[in-house]
Amino acid sequence: MRVLLVPNAANPRSVDAVREVAAWLAAQDAGPFLVAEDAAACGLEGFGVPASEVGEPELTVALGGDGTVLKAVHLLGEVERPVLGVNLGRLGFMCGADADGMREAITSALAGEIVIERRTTLAVQAWVGGRESGTFRALNEVHVGRGPSGRAVEIAVCVDGVEVERFLCDGVIIATPTGSTAYALSAGGPLLAPDLAGFAIVPVAAHALACRPLVVGPSATVELVLPNPARSEGCFAVDGDSPPCRLPLERLTASRGATDVLLARLDSRGFYEALRDSFFGG
Repeated sequence: MRVLLVPNAANPRSVDAVREVAAWLAAQDAGPFLVAEDAAACGLEGFGVPASEVGEPELTVALGGDGTVLKAVHLLGEVERPVLGVNLGRLGFMCGADADGMREAITSALAGEIVIERRTTLAVQAWVGGRESGTFRALNEVHVGRGPSGRAVEIAVCVDGVEVERFLCDGVIIATPTGSTAYALSAGGPLLAPDLAGFAIVPVAAHALACRPLVVGPSATVELVLPNPARSEGCFAVDGDSPPCRLPLERLTASRGATDVLLARLDSRGFYEALRDSFFGG
């Protein structure tokens, strides 16, 4: 058995929790480990492995907030194994347990007695300098926006090859249902239940009198085109992580990812309870 522990090394509560959980799991021969960088940051060098050797752990435990869950998801890559978030941050919208129920949740998850939610991902391709610069995977969103110059960007939004909208704006977000409660929400996008099949296209600070988000189906391919990339100097970010903007972005496509993310939670607290508790002070 192998259990990947993912901390937020900048959060002392997270570091302390990871040390506690690592010792507890090790005493049970449950195979806790961290990627080497995190292990060094937590003073757990004996538990560290190279990121390339993460493999397919039976369980991944992210001890922090939603950002730590995203970090864990990207460490796993395309591997469909459960990720249990323990909320030690602020919202913890994607977390399935709190600090008080941490051990109970991990024990239940390892015994297979936990709720698993499948979350849709985005497969993203970007073109820079006349060629494809890479393929990326997003759980929350991909954002195309202004680059180093700070100028507004002109972005054409195409769905299945048809240009639907064109904006002069700060950017455009393509969000999954999971990501609809994150950056897209702050930009005025709709809240999408996690089991809803589809994606939200949300303009950010568009220079327009009438500008509305658009929800598309799960089979749609969304393309964001920058007609004048040299002037716009556009960049993009996947789940908040921005590749270096060495050359202006020309276009980007997003479609449903080939694999889902498996988020684990301890109890029956579902999307609407989390929505109430996180955003409306329930």
